[in-house]
Amino acid sequence: MIQDTLSKIETRIGESGVKDESKAELLALLGTLKSEVADLSKTHGDAAQSIAGFTQVSTHEATREKPNPELVEHSLKGLSASVEDFKTTHPALVDIVNRICTTLSNLGI
Repeated sequence: MIQDTLSKIETRIGESGVKDESKAELLALLGTLKSEVADLSKTHGDAAQSIAGFTQVSTHEATREKPNPELVEHSLKGLSASVEDFKTTHPALVDIVNRICTTLSNLGI
């Protein structure tokens, strides 16, 4: 289910009107996130699903034809909060989520 959600995100990014360089960066970050979430899902399935879900919502909001800055901000806060408890145990996961948040927030919204 998590991999399905991440595949949907990948499709959404690929079909979005986001500039090619940002699109490539997001897809690379998503590839790293897939790996991190796969590892996390073995021990923390619910948390991994939350991270994937918030990533999906954040991507949707940031890549809409006319993004609503307030909704983008709320979704990115949710995404950041979904990894808060993993700062010490999974620092690479937290780093990749922070990078995704930064990239999505910098799309010119």
